[in-house]
Formats: sequence, structure tokens, C-alpha cells
Amino acid sequence: MLVNSKYKDYTDNELINKFLETGDNSFVGLLYERYGHLVLGLCIKYLKNKVEAQDAVIQVFSGLLTDLKKHKVQYFKSWLYVYSKNFCLMELRKRQSALKKELELKENVHLVMDFSSPEHLQEKENQIVLMERALELLNEEQKKCIDLFYLKNKSYNEIIAITGYSNNEVKSHIQNGKRNLKLKMESLINERPAT
Repeated sequence: MLVNSKYKDYTDNELINKFLETGDNSFVGLLYERYGHLVLGLCIKYLKNKVEAQDAVIQVFSGLLTDLKKHKVQYFKSWLYVYSKNFCLMELRKRQSALKKELELKENVHLVMDFSSPEHLQEKENQIVLMERALELLNEEQKKCIDLFYLKNKSYNEIIAITGYSNNEVKSHIQNGKRNLKLKMESLINERPAT
């Protein structure tokens, strides 16, 4: 990086101004060299997973390439802290809503609705029992990975550590397990005698 030695003593704001003037990403690279480790620490604190945190740091600094052009930043270090924290919170929210979507299988949307009438509570109970029965029908690897990921909220890395499966095996068991769980639930519904 040619920019390095000449601009090392520049303040954060001078680097940002140079980036805005020239469009040269290496000025943001210098900011990354200064603050990347702090952002990593923050991301680990929120995401509780080093690999995901490292990805998040890359996304945060990539985001700066666009967002520094949109915002007038006075105190970069504190702005970056808030920016990175918000990024992590958004990631956690995305995770939560993805999990919700995954679990509210399209045909069973009423499972997540919170009705308090006895009929709806009974139907909800039936759905949970049905899901538990379907889970039991999965093969051992899929059952274990689905249980750890969705019911015990474990990360991929934690599942790898617990089961000894590779990263690809864990991904595959979760994907196939999710699909098979849906199919098993559908076939159990079809087996149920009509009431």
C-alpha cells in the first residue's frame, strides 16, 4: 500500500477527507489498521463467535466505503464504535428473524400466532407434539444438528465442537434436516385421522 508511510501521521479526519477527495480505498485501509482490532473485539462481544466477528469487521469496513460519503463524521473513533455496534445488533436481529421464519413453516403459520382460546391452544400444542414426533423421525446427525442449532441456539462452531462434524457436514445436516422435518410433519399431518 503506497499510501501507508506518507499518511501514517494523518488524523482520522484527514484520512477521511483524503478518501473523499481521491476515492482511494487505501485511506480507509489505514483506518482499518488503526481500529480493526477494536471493532473485532466489539463484534466478538456481540456476536459471540470469532469467525462471524471477523466477517463482521470486513463488512463494517466495506460499509464505510459508502457510508463515509453519506455522513459528516466529526469524531471518527466514537462514530465507528456506534456504527459497528449497530451493525452487530442488525446481524443479531437478522439472525432472530431468520430463525423465526425458518421455524414457522409456511403450512403451519398459525403455530406462531398467539391465540388464547382453548381450541387454538390445543392446535398449538398439537403442532408442537407433531414437530417433536417429526424430529424423532430424522436420522441421528440431522436430529442432533437441528436440536443444537434451533432449540439450543448453538452456533455452527459450537456444533462442530460438540459433534465433531465438519463445517460442511453441519451445514448439510441442518439444511437437509430442516427440509426433512417439514416433509415428515406434512406426512404426519396426512396420516392424522380427520376430526
